[in-house]
Amino acid sequence: MRCTQYLCLMIIVSTLLSSCAKSPLGRNQLKLYSSSQLAGMGEQAFTSMKTEQKVSSQSVSNQYVKCIADAITRHVPKSVFSGEWELVVFDSPQINAFALPGGKIGVYTGLIELSQNQHQLAAVIGHEVGHVIAEHGNERMSSSALIGMGMEVTNQLLKANEISSSNMIMAGLGLGVQVGVQLPFGRTHESEADLIGLDLMANAGFDPQQSINLWQNMAKASGDNRQPELLSTHPLPATRIKNLVQNMPKAMEQYRMAKNKPECTI
Repeated sequence: MRCTQYLCLMIIVSTLLSSCAKSPLGRNQLKLYSSSQLAGMGEQAFTSMKTEQKVSSQSVSNQYVKCIADAITRHVPKSVFSGEWELVVFDSPQINAFALPGGKIGVYTGLIELSQNQHQLAAVIGHEVGHVIAEHGNERMSSSALIGMGMEVTNQLLKANEISSSNMIMAGLGLGVQVGVQLPFGRTHESEADLIGLDLMANAGFDPQQSINLWQNMAKASGDNRQPELLSTHPLPATRIKNLVQNMPKAMEQYRMAKNKPECTI
């Protein structure tokens, strides 16, 4: 009975905390860290990456990416970050990019090669900046902290009540949390970042239709070696494309109304 009471308490606390904040798309969020804490973490991580990974010295491609990133970040709310964004291009075949709290953006040369034009690269940069706007990093760390606390409470209660097979139960709970909470949580974040990024690129004057072409390119590059969507933190390209298509009419209207249409060339 004690076990049930403690677990119910954890659920109530989680629900109350989750209702304290909302994402830009209106979803309830759990956020336990301050913006300054996140910015400090982002600064530390970015400094470490710049020392551990090779930074590109190709000025032409660096200026090309900066042109795109500058156009995107001009549309980021000042409440998210009000300073000058720092961009670094990493010399690596990885097809990847990222953005960190505190105004940091990293782009890998492999992604530049995959992206066929400025619009496709803008879709990725917008997506990554979308994670920062929605404070998904805060939410992931907060969720992990709460899950860890709940798992530890459950473990101690199982031991205190001398419940047989407690190790097996805890292992099952761990898998259940991963598949039932953490993986769908990651997919939700990715879908939100897609839509926030779509708005960003459209408002910045990049063709949002190219976001669909980008994910088609991504699907070709990844091949068939993908996990089922149920066991993946990222939606399948087909799912992403479907969501983008559903939101494309609004994005195209924003694109038509954009005052500036960047011409970033490489």
